Amino acid sequence: MKPHDIEAKSFAIIDAEAGPHNFTPDEWKIVRRMIHTTADFEYMQMVSISNGAVAAGVNAIRNGCTVITDTNMAKTGIRNDLLAGFGGRCECLMADPQVAAQAKERGVTRAHVAVEKAAHMMGNGIYVVGNAPTALLHLLDMIKNKAADPALVVGLPVGFVNAAESKAALMETNVPYISNVGRKGGSNVAASVINALALIAGERK
Repeated sequence: MKPHDIEAKSFAIIDAEAGPHNFTPDEWKIVRRMIHTTADFEYMQMVSISNGAVAAGVNAIRNGCTVITDTNMAKTGIRNDLLAGFGGRCECLMADPQVAAQAKERGVTRAHVAVEKAAHMMGNGIYVVGNAPTALLHLLDMIKNKAADPALVVGLPVGFVNAAESKAALMETNVPYISNVGRKGGSNVAASVINALALIAGERK
C-alpha cells in the first residue's frame, strides 16, 4: 500500500472505532491525528481544547507564524513544508549554547531558559510543549506577567513530575490552548497537533 492509502485506511479505522463524539469537525481532525500517532483512544477523553483555540492556531499558521517547541524531537516531527507554505517556520532553542550556559549558571532547566530566549518570537506565534513541564509552567508565568503573548499554547508534556499539574494550570488560564488531562502526552503527540492545524490551514481558501 502507498503511504497515503495507509494513512487513509488508518483514519477510517479510527473513525469506525471511535464512534460518536462531541468534537467539532476541526477538533476531531486534531484528536484523530493524536490517536493516529499514539494508537491510544483514551485521548478522546483526555483532550481539552479551549474555545477558539483551533481558529487561533489556524490563523497564526496562515499568517506565517513561528512555531517554537521545547524539544528537537517535536521540531523534527512537525512538517516544516506545511508551515513554510505560509511563510512560517519551526524553532527549538534547547540546543542553543547560550541557553545551556545560562541554565547551568542559574541552576534551572534549559527548557526554562529557552522559553525566555524565545519570548521575542512568540508574538502571534505558537509555543509547543511536548516534554518539559518546567517550560509550560514558566511560560504561564511569563504570560501572566505580560512577558510573552503567544497566539496558542499546545501543552502536552509527558511524565510523572508536574506534567499533569502544569497542564491543569494551563487549563485554568484564558490563553487559547490545546492540551490533555493527566500524565500522557509527548513530543510526537505535540507535533501531530501542529501538523493537524497546518493541514486545516491548507484547506482554508
